Amino acid sequence: MSKIVLASGNAGKLAELQTILADWGVELLPQSQFSVSDVAETGLSFVENALIKARHACEATGLPAIADDSGIEVDALQGEPGIYSARYSGQQGPDADTHNNTKLLQELEQVPSEARTARFQCVIVYMRFTRDPMPLICQGTWEGSILFAPQGENGFGYDPLFYVPQHDCSSAELSPQIKNSLSHRGKALQQLKACWHSHR
Repeated sequence: MSKIVLASGNAGKLAELQTILADWGVELLPQSQFSVSDVAETGLSFVENALIKARHACEATGLPAIADDSGIEVDALQGEPGIYSARYSGQQGPDADTHNNTKLLQELEQVPSEARTARFQCVIVYMRFTRDPMPLICQGTWEGSILFAPQGENGFGYDPLFYVPQHDCSSAELSPQIKNSLSHRGKALQQLKACWHSHR
């Protein structure tokens, strides 16, 4: 079974990707298993940051890497938090999600429900080696809106605030299977799956 490094230490992201990639015949390993530290995300777009992370993981491990850069963009906030979604509140550690959600709700306090449209964006990069001149770049989008209070216990990040119209609930109230079939990350990975066998 071939090994691929996930350029992230995020346990929620790893579990989600492992579930989606279960039938690929590859072993997805977090970069933390190789003592690879996070790299500074100095890009100004999801694409740039995903490339930076994948290249860093390839270079450090000598293995192919998958990197994902994703976040939520809110129309009433001119696309924020965008690439800064994971560090929106300036807090780090296990409670960062809670702080980020709290800040987002504060920013949208005066915004009525019809103006709370938002979407999750995801870019996934598959890089065969450090100087791969043609990495695979796949993208997925998931449309929804921002609730007025968190709902649900599943998922991670902004899932408790993200309203999914098709199911009339938050992303955090969906089962992992349904979430993976709808989500920005699920869509980007399906694209990757369609291209990847010819690219290995």
